[in-house]
Amino acid sequence: MARNDSSIQQPARRLGTPRNVQPERLTRPANIYFVWSTVLVAWLLSLLPWRVWEGAPDILVLVLAFWCVNEPRRMGLVAAFCFGVLMDVHDVTVLGAHALSYTLVAYGAVALHRRLRHFDLLSQAIHMLPVFFLAQLAQQLVLAWLAGRWSGWAWVLSVLLMTVIWPLLGWVLHLPQGGADDVESSSV
Repeated sequence: MARNDSSIQQPARRLGTPRNVQPERLTRPANIYFVWSTVLVAWLLSLLPWRVWEGAPDILVLVLAFWCVNEPRRMGLVAAFCFGVLMDVHDVTVLGAHALSYTLVAYGAVALHRRLRHFDLLSQAIHMLPVFFLAQLAQQLVLAWLAGRWSGWAWVLSVLLMTVIWPLLGWVLHLPQGGADDVESSSV
């Protein structure tokens, strides 16, 4: 009898569901002020001169993509386009190059958001790798076409670094939301 009681208390595991897929995980919507403050902080960090290195990860596009996955009704293509234009103006590059890349990443994140919310952060990073790569490739192709020469493949390091940073960034941005959930679950 005690054996049945313990099996009732533990959640039932679905057959054939991998460990990284968590269909029962539901999160509360993030505070709108928190979402926009993180985007603004990422934008301010993107204005610093460390971005001159071609392999530097684009923190702003990471934060925009994260919120497009987790809060697609609050962050989307228009915000990504506007921040892309702001980065084009700041970097004094072809107007629309960053805007194209940011919009493609936001579109990929919004298109995949239902699937990605069921995966852990590492699996999300693996899913976002082709999105980051194709968006950056489109930007590099446009810049190469306008300049008349290919700038090389150094930008792939930036894409790989963004993929590696995704789980850490997701963990940091989930902390303010999940802190109360962790306390409630440990007190039961």
